[in-house]
Amino acid sequence: MQVTPLALGTMMFGAWGNRDHDECVRIIHAALDAGINVLDAADVYAHGETEEIVGRAIKGRRDEIVLATKFCEAMKPGPNHSGGSRRWIVRAVEDSLRRLDTDYIDLYQMHRPDPDTDIDETLGALSDLVQQGKVRAIGTSNFPAGDLVEAQWVAERRGRERFRTEQLSYSIFDRHAEADALPVAERYGLGVLVWSPLNGGWLTGKYRPGAEPPVDSRAKTNGDHFDFRADEARAAKLARIETLESIARDAGVTLIELALGFVLAHRAVSAAIIGPRTMEQLQSQLGAAEVVLSDEILDRIDAVVEPGVNLHQTGAGDRGRVLTDARLRRR
Repeated sequence: MQVTPLALGTMMFGAWGNRDHDECVRIIHAALDAGINVLDAADVYAHGETEEIVGRAIKGRRDEIVLATKFCEAMKPGPNHSGGSRRWIVRAVEDSLRRLDTDYIDLYQMHRPDPDTDIDETLGALSDLVQQGKVRAIGTSNFPAGDLVEAQWVAERRGRERFRTEQLSYSIFDRHAEADALPVAERYGLGVLVWSPLNGGWLTGKYRPGAEPPVDSRAKTNGDHFDFRADEARAAKLARIETLESIARDAGVTLIELALGFVLAHRAVSAAIIGPRTMEQLQSQLGAAEVVLSDEILDRIDAVVEPGVNLHQTGAGDRGRVLTDARLRRR
C-alpha cells in the first residue's frame, strides 16, 4: 500500500474535539481533495463516534483511501472489552467495520501492547482476519522496540501474519523513538506513522511565555496530557519556541511546516499524522507535504533539541504499562 506523506488523524472528530459532524465530514473531504490518502482512526476515539463520522465521510470514496483504525483500548468496563485476546479482537473488528460502514480495513493496528496476552494469540486472531479478507494488513502503535522485535520473531517462527507498521510519537520535542523504535522499524521493513508531530500543539507557536493558552486549546481542555501543567517540561519547551521560529523563517517555512518536515525527514518515517480539529488547522498543515528541509536546517534543529532527547514528560508513547502500572513491578 502506497501512502501520502501526510495522513489525516481523526481523534479530534466527535466528542473529544469537534462535535459538528457535518464540519468533520467537510474537513475529511478537504483532506482527500488535497491529495491525502490515509485516514487513521481508533475504536476508542470518542468511544466509537469518530469511526461513525469517518464511515459517513468515506461513502463513495472508499477505494481511494487507505483506511486505518485501532483496537485494544477499553471500550467499556470489564476485563473482556479491551486488550489483544482473540475473544476481544473478533468482537472489536466487527464493531469497527459496522461503525466505519465498510467490509474491510486496510490497516488494523493494536493500539498498545497487552502484557496480559501472549502475542502469539493476538497474531493468530489477526492472521485469521487477514485470511478472511476483513483486514488487509496489521500494525502496532506505541510498541517499545523490544516488543516490535518479539512480534516479528513470533510471526516468523509460528507462521503468523506479521505486523507491517508501527505508529509512534515523534516530534522535535519528543525524540525518544530515534534511539530504538525507529531503527528497529527500519531494520524490519516496517512502515512508520508518526502521531503528534506537533507535540499536542506546542509546535504551532500558539503557546507563549507568560501568556494564557487559547480557551479552546488542549492546554485548557487536557492540560495534563502534553505537559501544560508540568513546570519543568513546559519551561523547556517555551524556551525553545522562538529559536525554532527563527530557524523556520530562515528555511522559508512556517513553524508548523518545520515541525512536520522534521519528522518526515527521518529515513524510517512513512507518514506524519496530522490531527486538525478545524478546517483552518487543516489548511495550515497541508503545505508540509512539499517541505524538504536541508541538512543545515536539520542540524540547527539538532542543536536546539539533541537527537534522542525527550522534553515531553507526560502522556508520551514511550511510557508503556511497565512504567505506568505499578502492578507490573510488584508481586
